Amino acid sequence: MAELAGKVAVITGGGTGIGRGIALVMAREGATVICTDISPGHAEETAAAVRAAGGRAEVLAQDVTKWDSCREVADKVLSAHGKIDILVTNAGVSKSVPITDLDEAEWDRVHNVNIKGVFFSCKSVIPHMISRRYGKIVTIASMVGKEGIPLFSHYCASKFAVIGLTQSLAKELAPHNINVNAVCPGVVRTPLWDPLLQQLSANKGISEAEAWGEFVSGIPFARPQEPQDIGEAVAFLASDRARNITAESANVSGGQFNW
Repeated sequence: MAELAGKVAVITGGGTGIGRGIALVMAREGATVICTDISPGHAEETAAAVRAAGGRAEVLAQDVTKWDSCREVADKVLSAHGKIDILVTNAGVSKSVPITDLDEAEWDRVHNVNIKGVFFSCKSVIPHMISRRYGKIVTIASMVGKEGIPLFSHYCASKFAVIGLTQSLAKELAPHNINVNAVCPGVVRTPLWDPLLQQLSANKGISEAEAWGEFVSGIPFARPQEPQDIGEAVAFLASDRARNITAESANVSGGQFNW
């Protein structure tokens, strides 16, 4: 039997990239996936891919930076399905900016999505999970949430915060039988990288190919990760096989980071 059979999973930022990979793997493992995105059209494409593969998927619009939007998503899922077993907080944004050019608006944009959005999404489902004495929360952090890199100071800070929030929630919610873990992707080639490589090229005065090569060269396997790789880790942590794993930050980086 698929190990997530009968489970209801909400995946924020499920419209593209890593979110789509997570949705496809979790649906393959039997979960009904609720793909949320600020761009519902992208989420519809993910849902169509899930259904084409024989899975079950639904779509809801969500702006994770708005509490009312997060609460509304939780209410709609509970009304339709009666439960939320799994939450994956995947929605995120990034940009390469030298610290001398980083302004308050850009700092706030990244933190509003990457950490406030995780807080709002978790807060919207935790009371329900506590009442059921069951829940799996998987946050998507990053390897740069463990070691900062140049030109991404605001992004790194936001992902460090995600790991800290994950650890705190895990210890607070363990008495309620709720697991909370983070997955830390390495270099995952998704559409998010297209503008990032342009920015890095301009900031460093190198070509986009050279910028990409700098990231990939540090991976022992000498290859980037795929969205499905992140999905496999998330699906495991969301399963009951991982019932004694909580407060962890699991790397999926091809060996680039090992702590």
